[in-house]
This record gives sequence, structure tokens and C-alpha cells, in this order.
Amino acid sequence: MSERLVKYTPPSWASHLQHIPKHFVQLATKPTPIQRWNFPGTPEQFEVYVKRGDLTGSLMTGNKVRRLEFVIAEAMERSCKHILTTGTVTSNQCRATAVACAELGLKAHLFLMSKEKEVSALSSDGNMLINRMVGADMCVIDTLSYTEACTHMEKLAKQIKESTGELSSIIHNRDSNLIGIWGYIQCFQEIRDQGIELDDLVCVSGTAATVSGLAIGNYLTGSGYRVHGIKVGMSCDPEEVLNDMLDGLGITGVTATDIASFHGGYEGLGYGINQPQELEFIGQVAANTGVILDPTYTGKAAYGLQGLLNDKPEVFKGRRVLFMFSGGAPSLHAAAVSSALLPHATKSQ
Repeated sequence: MSERLVKYTPPSWASHLQHIPKHFVQLATKPTPIQRWNFPGTPEQFEVYVKRGDLTGSLMTGNKVRRLEFVIAEAMERSCKHILTTGTVTSNQCRATAVACAELGLKAHLFLMSKEKEVSALSSDGNMLINRMVGADMCVIDTLSYTEACTHMEKLAKQIKESTGELSSIIHNRDSNLIGIWGYIQCFQEIRDQGIELDDLVCVSGTAATVSGLAIGNYLTGSGYRVHGIKVGMSCDPEEVLNDMLDGLGITGVTATDIASFHGGYEGLGYGINQPQELEFIGQVAANTGVILDPTYTGKAAYGLQGLLNDKPEVFKGRRVLFMFSGGAPSLHAAAVSSALLPHATKSQ
């Protein structure tokens, strides 16, 4: 499938950086549109827009696919036949990787964090249904530690090499590598090309990859936006991640706090755990705008955006705010998720 590799030319403002990828694989439908958003609870002085990351593709929807275009291309350059990654059972990262591998003739191996003992005990809905349909190799690991998960993946990669001679690429879900970040650097150029006047960019801060790419692009271009990341309860330190990115790309004289603002206090009960008011909010957004947020990432981030607009308007540079909706709708089709969400959905007013 080497014919799928496309030579990558970075934006001119990023051409001096270190670790520029040589190729990418086109997986996503781009550019995704920017639309005016009738966002519930928006104070009169603000205009909210949404960048529809859910429209990057029917099965690879979301921001993960932008990263995969570069990470998988790098693996293909090294003649890797196997792609290993990890996440929870509802992981969008795992689902997008599984679909991309099926499309490109690679073998996906998913290490799913779960208390179950066997994959057969897991549900066959939501992202898991897609994982099964595209033929991903899956195993469950009883841990929430990404470091421990990496140990499992490294062990399998070694076994595959010893038994078949084939190479593997490990994709760590924390996205601290310097290849995947280019998906979000390129996304920033896409926003610039769309030519809509904006003041602030807001996105979820989970592994901090998306916000890092946007903040770096904003800084290097002097675009003058204010970039915000809303924390959703993952254990990684987003400022540490962004500083690592700056260092790895060879950007000096600036730190994470100089180019991005990170907002806590909206994690609720923790990563992937929802309160009734958060689920009701997701229902309101769906009924009034047709945008379907997911409860793990974008739902919490949008809930945080509503809180900031009303309670801390001073954190914004101006009145035109763009929310980076990063997709994730397939996870809503899991029975456990839908049964929790639907009682709190509200009808449009």
C-alpha cells in the first residue's frame, strides 16, 4: 500500500521546524466546515462557531484521524505490517486505528483497558462493533496505566518480530510523539485558509495533542487568537505535553503558558464519568443544534465552554469563539452510554 503515501509539504511558517514528516496518508475528508453555532446558554456579547470534526469520515470521524494520517504513514515508511494501540473499550483512538488499518491492509492490535477477563465478555456495540467488523485483533488488559499498557504492546511487538519477522508500530494514546502533532499543525493552517474572523479557539484537553498543535500554529503564524484547552480529567499534564512538543520541534524562547490557557474545574466526577447535568446539556445541544457531542471528551469540553462564557468571560480575547468539535459519535451507540444519556435528553424549546 505504499502508493497511498503522499509527499508532505508543511505550511511555510512551519518549514523550519524539526521532525517534519516526509509523507502522510489521506484518510480524512477535509476541510471540515466551520459553522455558526446556536450554542445553548451563550451570552449576548458572544458569537460561537463550531468546526465540525465529526465530518472527517463516517467511520474515522474525529480528531484522531488527523493524527493517524501522519503516524501510520511513518509506520508504512518503515515497512511495518502491524499497528498496536491502547485505550478504553469505548476508545475513539482504537476504533479509528482499526478502521484505518483495515483500509490500508495493515493489522490492528488493540489493547483494551477493562476489568473483563476476555474480549468475548465485552459488548458488541458502539466502537466495539466497528472494531469487530473490521477484524482488529483485540485483548483486554486490567490496567488504567498507559505505561503498563505500553509494556504489553512492546511485548507483543517483540513476539511478532520473533515469530514472523514483521515489524510493528506502537501508537501511544497520550500522543506525546512528534509525528502525530503535525495533524493538528496542519489543522491550524486549514482554519486559516477558511478565512473566518475569530478571536478565540477552544478545544478539549485530554492528551493535549489538539490544543498543542493549535497553540503552536497560532504562535508561529502570529495569528493572534487565544487558544484554550478545557481539561476532561485525564491524568496527563497538558502544559508538560505542550512544553515537550515545543522542545522536540526546536521552538525556543516560549513556554506552554505563553501560548495556551488550560481550564480545569469541568472534569466533574472524572475522566469518562458523567453527572446528570452534563448529560442533560449534551441532550440540549443535540435537540437545539443537531450537533451530537460525546460524553467523554467533547461533551465535557462544551459544558466547560458554556461555564466559561457565563462565569469567566474575561478569559476570552474577544467575542468570536470557535469550538473544535472533535467527533466521537460512534461511542454513543454503546448500550451502557445510550441508556445513561437518553433519560437526560431534552426536547428543543
